[in-house]
Amino acid sequence: MTLPLYARKRRIDSPLGPMWLAATDAGLAGAWFHDQRDPPPAAALAWWPDAPADPVLRDAAAWFEAFYRDPRTPWDGPLDLSHGTAFQTAVWAALCDIGSGQTTSYGDIARRIDRPRAVRAVGAAVGANPLSVVVPCHRVVGASGALTGYSGGLERKIALLEMESGAHRLL
Repeated sequence: MTLPLYARKRRIDSPLGPMWLAATDAGLAGAWFHDQRDPPPAAALAWWPDAPADPVLRDAAAWFEAFYRDPRTPWDGPLDLSHGTAFQTAVWAALCDIGSGQTTSYGDIARRIDRPRAVRAVGAAVGANPLSVVVPCHRVVGASGALTGYSGGLERKIALLEMESGAHRLL
């Protein structure tokens, strides 16, 4: 994954910890928990200007606030997934089709994108998702239904899934 060079950033607080949001002229390009595995490089964060008033970043911050109150709140703003490979972009688009409160497996995603034998590659693409929560990679589980890794941490994955199932509220 190549991060967008010309992005703007904003820091937000969430019930699951602080996050960085990044936007380009095409839309929301990143949402990362500060301590997650594979965050944007420090050099990118230093290079991108802080832009809390940016319309995309402002809308994204408002969406996160609404999402933590009601996880059925759909994202309807523009996304910029152009910094992924064609395969990653196909996987990320498939993730967007997983509804709140639902889960699916890596194999199901592979079949959905007509690459049924690319389960491991799907796993890698899910792990490289630059838009935590917005592109809901936390809804992907192992074939047996077991909770597998999440770049934001397994505790966050569990909290998000519990919140979406109605078993737990974060706000």
